[in-house]
Amino acid sequence: KKFYKSTAWQVKRAEILQRDNYECQKCKARGRYHKAETVHHKKHLKACPELALVDSNLVSLCHICHNEEHPEKLASVEAEKRKQITPERW
Repeated sequence: KKFYKSTAWQVKRAEILQRDNYECQKCKARGRYHKAETVHHKKHLKACPELALVDSNLVSLCHICHNEEHPEKLASVEAEKRKQITPERW
């Protein structure tokens, strides 16, 4: 989390969004258009921290496509929601 608040990341993120014309590259490859809202690490930050600021490892994505790239995060959110639901008692 600390990395994503760093000045180096904020500058790099802006460069990548500008490089990709603020368009989601996954949508664009599918022949669609959507505004890019995030910059995604192709090789995850935890696995390859040395590639954290390397242009070729970064791509602009919309939130939907970014969630597709991280199904594990979506699964944990859904699991947490299920935990919060209390069983009905008749």
